[in-house]
Amino acid sequence: MYDESTPLTKVLDKREAKKFKDSRGIATVGDLLAYWPRRYQDRESNLAAARIGSYIVAVAEVKSATTRAMKARRGKMLQAVITDGSKDLEITFFSAYGHEGKLVPGTRALFAGKVSSFNNRLQLAHPGYSLLSDFDRGDRRDLIPIYKQVGNLHTWTVTECVRMVLDLLRESPEPIPEEILDRRDLGDRTSALRGIHTPQSHAEVDAARRRMSYEEAFILQVALAQRRARQSAESTIARSPRPGGLLDAFDERLPFTLTAGQVEVGRTLAAEMARDVPMHRLLQGEVGSGKTVIAVRAMLAAVDSGGQAALLAPTEVLAMQHHRSITAMLGDLAEGGMLGGSDIGTRVTLLTGSMSTASRRKAMLDIASGDAGIVIGTHALIQEHVSFQDLALVVVDEQHRFGVEQRDALRGKAAQPPHVLVMTATPIPRTVAMTVFGDMETSTLSELPAGRAPITTHVVPEGKPGWLQRTWQRIAEEVAQGRQAYVVCPRIGDDDEPDEEAEIFAPEAAGDTDGDGGAEDSDDDAPPPRPLASVHRVHADLVANPALEGLRIEILHGRLPADEKDGIMRDFASGGIDVLVSTTVIEVGVDVPRASVMVVMDADRFGVSQLHQLRGRVGRGGLPGLCLLVHSGDPETPHERLDAVAGTTDGFELARIDLRQRREGDILGSSQHGVRSQLQFLHVLEDEDLIEDAREDAFAVVADDPDLTAHPRLAELVHARVDAEQAAYLERG
Repeated sequence: MYDESTPLTKVLDKREAKKFKDSRGIATVGDLLAYWPRRYQDRESNLAAARIGSYIVAVAEVKSATTRAMKARRGKMLQAVITDGSKDLEITFFSAYGHEGKLVPGTRALFAGKVSSFNNRLQLAHPGYSLLSDFDRGDRRDLIPIYKQVGNLHTWTVTECVRMVLDLLRESPEPIPEEILDRRDLGDRTSALRGIHTPQSHAEVDAARRRMSYEEAFILQVALAQRRARQSAESTIARSPRPGGLLDAFDERLPFTLTAGQVEVGRTLAAEMARDVPMHRLLQGEVGSGKTVIAVRAMLAAVDSGGQAALLAPTEVLAMQHHRSITAMLGDLAEGGMLGGSDIGTRVTLLTGSMSTASRRKAMLDIASGDAGIVIGTHALIQEHVSFQDLALVVVDEQHRFGVEQRDALRGKAAQPPHVLVMTATPIPRTVAMTVFGDMETSTLSELPAGRAPITTHVVPEGKPGWLQRTWQRIAEEVAQGRQAYVVCPRIGDDDEPDEEAEIFAPEAAGDTDGDGGAEDSDDDAPPPRPLASVHRVHADLVANPALEGLRIEILHGRLPADEKDGIMRDFASGGIDVLVSTTVIEVGVDVPRASVMVVMDADRFGVSQLHQLRGRVGRGGLPGLCLLVHSGDPETPHERLDAVAGTTDGFELARIDLRQRREGDILGSSQHGVRSQLQFLHVLEDEDLIEDAREDAFAVVADDPDLTAHPRLAELVHARVDAEQAAYLERG
């Protein structure tokens, strides 16, 4: 008997074990049992889906079979007709040896192969097959599990390997307390594994999936509950602004009135920072909802209390934008100790990886001495040699770009645990927030400040005559009115990979190339997709376009030197550039009030949430915004993602659509929970009630047993998840 830690080489044929390891990274019994079927095949299936180029897996009966000698070479070939009762399909083996005694009329089997054509008739040439009498092994099963391809193994070989492992498996240790299983009407883990891999009915599959979904949610929530428990046990220095200090001076100078939501969140932050328990709060809000002002007020409160505040940004462009805008907001309050600076002022210092040695040295001295009350930077802030005099508040912007460990690495630079404010402009559905940010309290800004103009979005099929040229004419019309434009591309140059910040999808029309033992729905004759638009090529095309003659058109991307990027953004912000052709480095934080129009090239290859973020760069100065989503696909084919973005500006609804349309691991992803975060069963939008139940149970268990002393198997699985997070962090450097 074996357990889940047993290497597959001790259970399976070494050649099969190697294929599992090389193809899917499956090395242990536990890994194999976590390799869930992608779907289930009914015994009474049909052949109606067969078409040239498609890969099919179907149950059928041999209707007729004949063998004949081949003319061109020695031996016999086998030709047979299989049927499901309503459709026939020919199968051919150019060597009848080993098949003619099995594939006789009346035999039922599971067949798999790529459909081709011969003499204008559909056929399977040399299909794989497994006789149902062998497959059932004396126990008739109405559902046949179908797995994704493992090397060149057929799906029934994978099924046989899984069954062998299940037959030899000891009772799987149960991580969920028995009283919870009873209260939630959940089966035990071993039964659930059998229900997934060797089910008798769809009802059995559903019950097993529910059980395993709950386990995923429960383990994750226990890890978050332990993290929150550790945080609540920490003590720190209460941070409150002093009367007549920086915060009061800043509030007096504000040229606008805070929204009711901003006021409420500001009060919440002030109350939590005034406690001796560290604040851990997530602030999410729509594009342009005013999160930066809230962060600045919290940072000024930290400086007023004698401490420092650090803002961690994901890109140099965003870090420089924050430095520029915060310095402008503060005016002489950002010139403490400098000629003309305020007597109560501080300094705002920027630290990025591409700064010159002299600039970095000066910045690091200001940070270490405490002269810099507000520090803004990229990953450079978490490097070992960066030290703070008294880090009181950590602000993480666009948290989805960072991991938990990076947040903690910056926290670790404080002598006392600092208060933490995490911000994201990507709206997060409630259950996603519970699943990813369950260790933090959440605040939401849903109200936009006065002066934000509406944004109109249209889908532009590049293939429709005149539509793309009209797009460039529209830009020229906007510029003629004193406005500016962005043109966003997914690549820098034609020979480059997609921009590292872009979330690039495969074409919507692409088939599944990771199928049940072979490529599905492939079309060998289909033309290759047009290369993704690049900044350099689009810039050259626009410069040569008569409609844009005389316009100042420049390039921006992440590989430019830092001073050049900063100079371009300054020129664009001041109106010196009419059209900025850029990668997605302008996705967040960039604020140019006169930018009124954005064109996104290859928009069908971006995620919904990223498109929503990108278009938030226009309409920020009271001017109506226009976003044009260009795609190069079939102009008559609907594009669900693009139509969704064009149909609403509700970021929370778009976030839900985004989550439904893509793998949840991409959303919850390696940036949050390491390599183990790819959820196998849990669907955070479909399993909302289950997640809430698991959260309630997990927090109750941790409250009674913080170290999980009475739950060793649960502790082991939680530890494995945390180890995976740490490993992913180290891998990212």
